[in-house]
Amino acid sequence: MKNNFKIALLLSATFIAVSVLFQQCKKKDSDSNTTANTGNNVSSYTDINNTYGFGIFNKLKGIWDGPVTSTTPLGNFNNWMVDFRPISENQISEKSELDTANNIYMSYFIAKCNNEYRVCFRNGGTWSSMTRVSYFLADSVYESTAKSYYRFSEIIKGKSRAYTEVLFINDSMLMKSYTNKTNTLPAATLHMSWTAKLQDTTTCMAAVSYFNFPKKTLTKDFSTTFTGQPEAIYYSLTGGDPYPESAQPYFGKAVISYSYASGYTPNPNVKVMLMLSAQPLISGTAINTANLIYRSRYVTLSSNNQTFTFNNIHPGTYYLYAMYDTDDNVAYSTGDWVSTTNTTFTVAPLGTVNASTQINFTIP
Repeated sequence: MKNNFKIALLLSATFIAVSVLFQQCKKKDSDSNTTANTGNNVSSYTDINNTYGFGIFNKLKGIWDGPVTSTTPLGNFNNWMVDFRPISENQISEKSELDTANNIYMSYFIAKCNNEYRVCFRNGGTWSSMTRVSYFLADSVYESTAKSYYRFSEIIKGKSRAYTEVLFINDSMLMKSYTNKTNTLPAATLHMSWTAKLQDTTTCMAAVSYFNFPKKTLTKDFSTTFTGQPEAIYYSLTGGDPYPESAQPYFGKAVISYSYASGYTPNPNVKVMLMLSAQPLISGTAINTANLIYRSRYVTLSSNNQTFTFNNIHPGTYYLYAMYDTDDNVAYSTGDWVSTTNTTFTVAPLGTVNASTQINFTIP
């Protein structure tokens, strides 16, 4: 309990400090006219070697974790773990799930649009039973030795429709997204805010080395893609989407299942969390808390739903765990049932793997 209180205080202090600097970055960005639309020589972005927003690629690499505040029906939650890794020499992505109904896929890549090369942000998924895929282009950048700020605005209607701001300060990131709620508001308002701390940068290094990431090469040519479109937002994960998840390179798939050992009879109202980690979380029957920073993916399921498929999973080796979350706090704690075998599996690029584990121990 004391440790949880200390963590809460630390997150609160980090949020306040990052928020203050976030506003300072926005002001400096406005004062110095560094936006692509009104500031530096816009024609320079016709050269891919001057790709606008390229600096964000090296900032995103790694596993991040932190609380989310949201104006959506999902509300707020204390932890969102995100594993950003390259999936090509010019693209970095992550896929994450909360449960079987809510997931998100974020990807940053180099796009050509209006004869300019800019970093494009693709944000898509299903939240509160609503499916949406949005495309944004970098249109404001402020970079210094102390901090870096990037704004991505909806490609067709711009900032009035939707935009996302990303601020990096040392090992902290603040991401804020804004929307005018399907054109029902006069201006975009805060949709979601995520205050994250960088947990690990070693896990992504294999992909960084494999692709020699990042390179200033073209991912997608959007020169004519959005011509005649009312907006660069789609309400389907496939229909009309110019760069659907199914077309994304390098990812694999993991079909995961779990079971209960003899003597463990689950309550259908209790949730089970499946976790994938880049390093082992269990030593004997004890939790290796130092390795919690390596958690890459997780999903919460009904305790009678014993199979789940992780799509868009980064190639690599993972440790699999299941936790019957008796107190619904999304964390290892007394009374929870857990799997204690460090089950491993390896995902190959574009491959599919099956793995399973068994819940067999109660945390004392």
